[in-house]
Amino acid sequence: MDESTGSALAERIQRVRDTIASAARRSGRRPDDVTLVAVSKTVGPDSVLEAARLGITHFGENRVQEAAEKIVALAGQLPRVVQWHLIGHLQSNKARSAVRLFSCIESVDTVSLASLLDRLGRERETPVSVLLEVNVGGEASKFGFAPTVLHEALAQIRTFPMVRVGGLMTVVPAAPEPELARPYFRALRELRDRLMDEHPTAGLDQLSMGMTGDYAVAIEEGATSVRVGRAIFGERIA
Repeated sequence: MDESTGSALAERIQRVRDTIASAARRSGRRPDDVTLVAVSKTVGPDSVLEAARLGITHFGENRVQEAAEKIVALAGQLPRVVQWHLIGHLQSNKARSAVRLFSCIESVDTVSLASLLDRLGRERETPVSVLLEVNVGGEASKFGFAPTVLHEALAQIRTFPMVRVGGLMTVVPAAPEPELARPYFRALRELRDRLMDEHPTAGLDQLSMGMTGDYAVAIEEGATSVRVGRAIFGERIA
């Protein structure tokens, strides 16, 4: 990566961090209360490495195979604090690779997938950290638990000893204005709050919601992590 490209990346990262800080303060929180997950799908290893050198510690990938190739290419080059998140749909035949590659699987969308991860966790003798994906917009094109079934699903998943549920994730319906996403973010937060009332020891602290177009609004509504790609790495090449 040349110097001008690296400088542009640094400027974009700083703008995102400034936006996060402002939104966190508006919601009565500290900027450090919000984790920035840089979405690196279709981004080359060099750009990931430069982002890590600029202080990014969490990267999100949509596809297991792409992430595997990238992680292998960067072996030994990234700081030890770097963590990888799977934010795309996980097929069961990729689950074994996923539990090896990712520190958190944010897209658990069925009880059967959680059961499989539990079995793989027992094989590895290592708990699997997950978020439960919720389809708050009820879109047929998106994965995720329907809000109406999440109470029962969580009760079942909590019986799996090697699955650690940290909270909820959502991908909201696309909208031309960030404010139009606010009701969906609020709905996820309120759903999480109700679940915590019913399962006070579940530890559902995390709310992963908000992307490049609406992450400031998501933070105002309680997001603890945001998944930002284009605002950091620029427009996708694929």
